[in-house]
Amino acid sequence: MARSRNKVLTKPAIRLQQSRGNTLYLLSLSGDELLSLADVSRVSRNGTGKLIGYQRPEVKKHVKDITQYLNGSDVLFPNSIILAFSSKARFKRPTGTRGRHPAVSAGYLEIPLPNGNGRKPAWIVDGQQRVLAISKSKRKDMQVPVSAFVTDEIETQRDQFLRVNNAKPLPSGLITELLPEIDTVLPSNMAARKVPAAVCDLLNQDPKSPFHGLVKRPSTPVELRRRAVVKDTSIVKMVENSISSPSGCLFPYRNLATGETDFTAIKRLLFTYWQAVKESFPEAWGKPPSSSRLMHGAGILAMGRLMDRIMATRTSIGPRAVRGVRREIQLVVPACHWTSGRWKELDGMAWNEIQNVARHIRVLSNLLIRAYLQEKGAAR
Repeated sequence: MARSRNKVLTKPAIRLQQSRGNTLYLLSLSGDELLSLADVSRVSRNGTGKLIGYQRPEVKKHVKDITQYLNGSDVLFPNSIILAFSSKARFKRPTGTRGRHPAVSAGYLEIPLPNGNGRKPAWIVDGQQRVLAISKSKRKDMQVPVSAFVTDEIETQRDQFLRVNNAKPLPSGLITELLPEIDTVLPSNMAARKVPAAVCDLLNQDPKSPFHGLVKRPSTPVELRRRAVVKDTSIVKMVENSISSPSGCLFPYRNLATGETDFTAIKRLLFTYWQAVKESFPEAWGKPPSSSRLMHGAGILAMGRLMDRIMATRTSIGPRAVRGVRREIQLVVPACHWTSGRWKELDGMAWNEIQNVARHIRVLSNLLIRAYLQEKGAAR
């Protein structure tokens, strides 16, 4: 039974020493105790643009479904909530006891209760929807299984959050925003997206970037979402396509043998090309995808493939090179219908019929590259 004295909650727990310096605690907490001890670390950014938190927003339907189940009869709730306790939590083993296994011991976990500033001693790493459902149910006194570790580092919490949810359908945007903040070795499918995700972050936050403030991310404040018209997943995919293909213009800046990436060169190249795109299509830049297919996923990816063709052989990149790149992009301007008209070369497809699907991206990319090469050849 839990004991509370001197603003400390004491709970029976099992300590598992999993590796050197990494300990896991198994215990149970009631719904009321969970709500009083644990916070949800929502993904957002502070005043300087630094990413804070990691959790996605509440999924109301999912919470409602769990709540309805909890309010029923014969409830079985076996899935553990994963918590990260602050380093103020302490494990104590009863005097005179010895564990039968050197890595496993039974005892008590002493958890400090919130003090006057209201800060809670734990964060929910996995199970936020279940905890929210418990808070809305009639079973706040029900004991819930909890797996917990102790850390004050937000990076460790993010790392565990991504690993726990690696096989679950986390929103792609949330994954790409969190990946640059993880320093540990990641699963291969996530590791491949880490550099493109970091580049996306750079494009959105640098005031000199043509994409500054235009990229919609999970942490984008509500008041800024109207201006954020480009999905982060589109930017990440554009960069990923270029950096992973030997024919991509970003490929030379990623050393596959050492894992090193020349972010400075990538930044200069992307700023140069997309600034030229912005200046070449001023009427289509910065508008929502419903008004401009240039800002649509299909437009970003198709122009990204044209980027690989135009920028692959350029030796000059940077502010002074924008004019030269703009001359190259001007070759395809007559063939483009980002905000009105029809794509004659695409069987008369209306400008707003272009969708972010593989077939449309492929034919649009081919059209732009073909128009570029034809005009380039005619100019010689």
